[in-house]
Amino acid sequence: QVQLVESGGGLVQPGESLRLSCAANEFTLNFYTIGWFRQAPGKEREGVSCISSSEDSIYYAESVKGRFTISRDIAKNTVYLHMNNLKSEDTAVYYCTAERTRAQTMCVMNAVGYWGQGTQVTVSS
Repeated sequence: QVQLVESGGGLVQPGESLRLSCAANEFTLNFYTIGWFRQAPGKEREGVSCISSSEDSIYYAESVKGRFTISRDIAKNTVYLHMNNLKSEDTAVYYCTAERTRAQTMCVMNAVGYWGQGTQVTVSS
């Protein structure tokens, strides 16, 4: 059974940084497009960033371009979301996702087969 496990969330002040991690148990992330979605209370779920299995295609939502970076560590079977210059509007539960699809298709069309349990990110002064 596929299990995606997120970690790295927390409470930070505006302008600070966080790094989220997505790991998998008995599941090779390298064969899948991996994405990060978020959902804030009262708002629709949003595809934040997605990276293809070959890393030749990466998608970022406009709201995070220039501030967030997605990356893979193949040896550790882990995908990261580096979040810089965090803003209060980044506050949400962040979910790791996996599917065999294109990065943009995953993020924009919500084409997701597997979800993690989510990790809370709170940006507040």
